[in-house]
Amino acid sequence: MTRYLAMHDYGMGALYWWINAPSAEDIPRTFAEVIVVDPSDDDDLADIPEVQRDDEDLPAGLSDCRAERKEQADQPGFGALAGRGTVYVREPSSEAEETYYVELDPEGWCTRQVCVAADGSAVRTDENDWFFNPPRDLWNPHLAAPEIAADEFEAAWTRAAPPAE
Repeated sequence: MTRYLAMHDYGMGALYWWINAPSAEDIPRTFAEVIVVDPSDDDDLADIPEVQRDDEDLPAGLSDCRAERKEQADQPGFGALAGRGTVYVREPSSEAEETYYVELDPEGWCTRQVCVAADGSAVRTDENDWFFNPPRDLWNPHLAAPEIAADEFEAAWTRAAPPAE
């Protein structure tokens, strides 16, 4: 087992754990919405709890992530986007009549996005335009269905206007 620094970024903050696991890839396969991060990126590591991947009694946030992953593991599309490099998805907004074209890097961080409004107008943004940008879970089976080809994303990106200043 190797010790990895793992993070669950929920937008307004993050939870961290040292997880002992057979590989870095095993962590997001076991825990939903958890990624492995570089420990050199954070100076304050002393108070981070250490757990074994197979512990029955996990800290509250991590326990929930494992339970969610267990529910997803047998669903079609599970892990379909993981380990593939940059991927693209098209998703309707649940809050407004908008559609989002999203470019995700190999860890699930959104790098570029196009928001198409109901009237057809479109605005493109990138990671420099967002205050919050938690990574998306590439193992989530529900993220596989809206996958699109890179050229479809690029066409939407080219048509979209830059954000208003």
